[in-house]
Amino acid sequence: MTKTAVDIFSGAGGLSIGAEMAGIKTVLAVEFDKHAANSFTKNHKKATVINKDIRNVIPLEFTDKNPFILMGGPPCQGFSIANTKTRNLDNPNNWMFKEYYRFLKELEPEWFLFENVEGFKSFDKGKFAVNIEKEFKKLGYETNSAVLTASDFGVPQKRNRFFIIGNKRGIKFDFKALRKKSKVSVGEALSDLPSLSNGEHREECSYTKDASTPYLKNMRKKSNKPMQNTVSRNRDYVIERYKYIRPGKNWQDIPKELMGNYTNTKNMHSGIYKRLDPEQPSVVIANYRKSMLIHPYEDRGLSLREAARLQSFPDHFVFEGPLSYKQQQIGNAVPPLLAKAIFSKILKY
Repeated sequence: MTKTAVDIFSGAGGLSIGAEMAGIKTVLAVEFDKHAANSFTKNHKKATVINKDIRNVIPLEFTDKNPFILMGGPPCQGFSIANTKTRNLDNPNNWMFKEYYRFLKELEPEWFLFENVEGFKSFDKGKFAVNIEKEFKKLGYETNSAVLTASDFGVPQKRNRFFIIGNKRGIKFDFKALRKKSKVSVGEALSDLPSLSNGEHREECSYTKDASTPYLKNMRKKSNKPMQNTVSRNRDYVIERYKYIRPGKNWQDIPKELMGNYTNTKNMHSGIYKRLDPEQPSVVIANYRKSMLIHPYEDRGLSLREAARLQSFPDHFVFEGPLSYKQQQIGNAVPPLLAKAIFSKILKY
């Protein structure tokens, strides 16, 4: 029998792609952003996708009770360590977990997966995450939680995510038993993608080499060519700055006379103007356009497909909407290969 999933706060569907890789079929997704919902629909043609405010969605109107797993991550703006302005209990986004709880209570899945940013674990001195687990336990779930690093599971990116996993039959998910994989570098992950220039858009390209590694084979499994090779256009003075930055280094490599509008560099984040190191997994792919992440070899920003590769989205996955929304969908997603590792382990219980 096919194992089914419900994906709420789904975004473009990073969790659902990981579930699909493991052999779990998503039957229902709920996503408020219309562009992310369109991306989900484009790539999961058999799933019912609800593009509404989740507070107005009654789950049993769209799917059966007792799916195999409920998964999702409520909006995380209030929990991010990087966002100190909204990291407080008054942020309304911090209470969207109540909608997750409502879906869990009404659907009664065998398993649930709750994910969020790493900062969720330490929010309100750790009390928030502890209290949420207690609420899940009241519904009859045995729970366990941990922060996982994506690069430990074959994702070419150093990205941490917080997970709570629960089971209705008293099984305690063992995070330590997850099978780790060899690290995948930026250089390997992007090695077969085309050379591009600043602001270039090529909807279809050819691969530049054979799929010579397991990661490349995995990404290309259902694709004959890389799609959506789109690079945001940066101004000439920004490109001039890029030329000075060495692999793995950041804005500190730029001569002071070229920093222009950056009059005060004391509070600049280390991830600004960061050229990716081809020998290492990537830094976090979040709002990579805004933070000016730089290609490891070329003096330009990352293409949409390159950012998707560094998140472990397979090449057949197509993002919908204006470019900035596509970029944000990639940055917000749970890396599919990280999700796959968790779902594969769940299926073994």
